Amino acid sequence: MTWVNQDKCAIVGVGATDYYVRGKSWPRTINDMAGEAILKACADAGISVKQIDGFAYYSTAGAGYLDKFDTASLMETLGIPEVGFSATLTSGGGGVAGAPGLAVAGLMNEDCKYAVTVMSLQQLPQHRLGVVFGAAAPSAENSFLQPSGLVGPGHLMSVLARRHMHLYGTTRDAFKEIVQATRANTHNRPKAIRKEPLTDEQYWGQPMLADPLCRLDFCLETDGAVAVITTTTERAKDLRHKPALIHGVAHGGQAEWGRAFAWMGMPDPYFASSGHAYVAKRLWEQTGLSAKDMDVAELYDHFSAMVLMQLEEYGFCEKGGGNDYVLGGNIRFANRDKPGAIPVNTHGGNLNEAYIIGMTHVVEGVEQVRGTAINQVEDCEFALVTGGPASLPVSGMILRRA
Repeated sequence: MTWVNQDKCAIVGVGATDYYVRGKSWPRTINDMAGEAILKACADAGISVKQIDGFAYYSTAGAGYLDKFDTASLMETLGIPEVGFSATLTSGGGGVAGAPGLAVAGLMNEDCKYAVTVMSLQQLPQHRLGVVFGAAAPSAENSFLQPSGLVGPGHLMSVLARRHMHLYGTTRDAFKEIVQATRANTHNRPKAIRKEPLTDEQYWGQPMLADPLCRLDFCLETDGAVAVITTTTERAKDLRHKPALIHGVAHGGQAEWGRAFAWMGMPDPYFASSGHAYVAKRLWEQTGLSAKDMDVAELYDHFSAMVLMQLEEYGFCEKGGGNDYVLGGNIRFANRDKPGAIPVNTHGGNLNEAYIIGMTHVVEGVEQVRGTAINQVEDCEFALVTGGPASLPVSGMILRRA
């Protein structure tokens, strides 16, 4: 069944600050960086910031889990006169691809004309996402996690990765290939944090942070901000760039995935998964498309193993086939014309460019269908962008060339 809002709205502006290694953004503030990203997105779209009248957040309006966005403060800071829509999706990075869908809801209900989605992240020594569970207040879940040494998302994802290895024979060689393949996409990106080629010896020489995940299997710890602006396709006709049409978007999940890496009660095969099977099914049903129709995939890569599991759940390969698919060179940009291949994270992703809780993936998806990406996939019509794995809900979005 075709999605009722298919192609009726589009992302029309993108903006980002520089990206900083964790803690190096100080004395800037979260609101300062968010404001810069929003102003740059407005300039990219060709609108005034005063025309923004909607906010569509994710991560429960959490600025990297470490602070909260306040619509009133952003309005006052930027001189936005009035807002008719301000809402947020729950979950953490799992909502990044779904947030433009939330903007679509406000636009189609005529609550707003231009909605902005923004994420700004600043990790200071006392505030790090990598140990967020260890620093959290005691709770029913944390009473299990903290004494077990599962103090950050990486420790918890390592358990899922190990289960996938046990069930399907997945190897660390596949994780290495994911890191290397996406690293190869950053050598020509001025803002990327990790740009140097990565040899096998360098990967295998990294410290093991949460077996089987080594340091380079973990996403970067970075500061910065990214914003995107969504409006109706009709209104987009008068703006600066070719719009990136929102062809399909889904946000949710199934109970068997549940609290994901914060809960170890999932049965097989859901335990060794990314939690995206439900979202993938909805996206393909909404659009009548499938994995073979995608020209590029910007997959949320906070940990390398979860890219492999998403490739399986979106149907680029069969369940349990991710190891061989990846090792076959099928996610490399250089192999984009190979039958059955899909270039993944053409901007380097969270692992190599920057980690702004997934927002860089949305920007890259927009630029790919605009035809303006640095590592441009020729004649790119459809781009898949995902949010999560994370505690439910997770999300996925298909952008289409106008």
